[in-house]
Amino acid sequence: MMISGKNSIGNNFSAMGTDVFYAKNPSSGEQLKTKYHEATVSEVNEAIVLAEKAFVQYREKTGFEKASFLDAIADELFQIENDVVDLCGQETGLPEGRLKGELGRTTNQLRLFASLLRDGSWVDARIDFANSDRKPLPKPDIRQMQIALGPVGIFGASNFPLAFSVAGGDTASALAAGCTIVVKAHPLHPGTSELVGQAILKAAKTCNMPNGVFSLVQGVSNDVGLAMVRNPLIKAIGFTGSYGGGKALFDEAAKREEPIPVYAEMGSSNPVFILPKALEDNQEALPEGLSNSVQLGVGQFCTNPGLTILQDSEKVRDFEQKLQNSISLSQSATMLSESIHKNYTKGLEKLKSKDSVTLVSSGKQQEMPTQGVAEVLSVTAANFLKDMELEEEVFGPSTLLVHAKDKIEVLAIAKNLTGHLTATVHGTEEDLREYSDLLKILERKVGRLLINGFPTGVEVCHSMVHGGPFPATTDARMTSVGTAAITRFTRPFCFQNFPDSLLPDELKTENPLKIFRVENGKTVVP
Repeated sequence: MMISGKNSIGNNFSAMGTDVFYAKNPSSGEQLKTKYHEATVSEVNEAIVLAEKAFVQYREKTGFEKASFLDAIADELFQIENDVVDLCGQETGLPEGRLKGELGRTTNQLRLFASLLRDGSWVDARIDFANSDRKPLPKPDIRQMQIALGPVGIFGASNFPLAFSVAGGDTASALAAGCTIVVKAHPLHPGTSELVGQAILKAAKTCNMPNGVFSLVQGVSNDVGLAMVRNPLIKAIGFTGSYGGGKALFDEAAKREEPIPVYAEMGSSNPVFILPKALEDNQEALPEGLSNSVQLGVGQFCTNPGLTILQDSEKVRDFEQKLQNSISLSQSATMLSESIHKNYTKGLEKLKSKDSVTLVSSGKQQEMPTQGVAEVLSVTAANFLKDMELEEEVFGPSTLLVHAKDKIEVLAIAKNLTGHLTATVHGTEEDLREYSDLLKILERKVGRLLINGFPTGVEVCHSMVHGGPFPATTDARMTSVGTAAITRFTRPFCFQNFPDSLLPDELKTENPLKIFRVENGKTVVP
């Protein structure tokens, strides 16, 4: 596939604007050759109008037809794997193995949503049959299911150029829900975004999907994204990125005459609590595991552990020494961009400028561009509780050790936390019994609570929750990973006293799709 550097307005390439930009290889600092045209507001609006026209047809596609479309996208991505991995490596500096793994994750989640659609029960069909003999008033026939919202705007993420980008989880779940989409490509990997977008468009043609089911717009400025959020035809937004970016979109959507949901996943410090007996029993595994988790992906996962809470003891000093040794031997690695590296460095400098924070250990700096150096810092629980800034995410390979004197301070730290994507507790059975109140506190702070593991790595499955209370996300009721993500882009709709012939198959009395339904308050297994 050839890269045009243009926007994809449905099936047509467009380059109406005069503003252009280039991708840069973060490993070498080299500017790549292809020139990309930033979308104009007119082009963004044209894509959205086309998406609205396509939605009228796409929403009527059966679950099996939409499933075939998602499978076809996965097939097309598999066919261009080498091209995607090669170009994405140039734009992100990520190694081949990581990118092949991420592309596999991307195609697998497309196929997972396809299987969900073929099963069909996800629509949560509910039926209350009519009863004309009911007294004092007859009971009407009422049937409910989830239906698609309409055109959706999606923002590609910087840190996952495939799995959280043009064909990522937001795209898969929105298309599965029956929504048409306009994707704002992330400017750090515009060529990768175009390649993946072309694969989606090819799959759409193969599956006879309407023109406008997918569009891709490029751009560095905020104007492109704001134009998407402000357009009244857009009915929801999916975003993965920084707190500042997500909150700005959320606020902008709230200003609309018709406010819309913005499902923004905005990052997290992912606190890890290591309880006393677990620390005593795992003196080798815990410091090594924490070091690896902190540095995974050069700390650029939204689940890297940025806070580690320890209850002081003799073993804590041993743990800290082993962690210090592990980090000090680590080599710096290439971060995704100059801006991400700059923000990481700035975040560390802010922490280290505080009198209450001390540097425990630092990795080895390599003389190459955008090198992220792993660091471990330390603070007492008393000082941590006085300074809310210490809880903020520093996006990169670092963690802040918070030393608590006793259980009372451990619980105080947990109670004082804002919302995060994950929290982890390392504990023996005895620890977990003694600190059961800690687990209950953390349930109210995060979307996923782990026991004796590390938060990096998010399984794509039916039961995953990748979300959490604000400020980790803008809606704690939702997840951006797993099949439950589909309901972000649907709403419940009720049919009252419809003849069977006019009902969707999911709600017809004979249940032709053989899906699970709730009928008169009871779950009916087909």
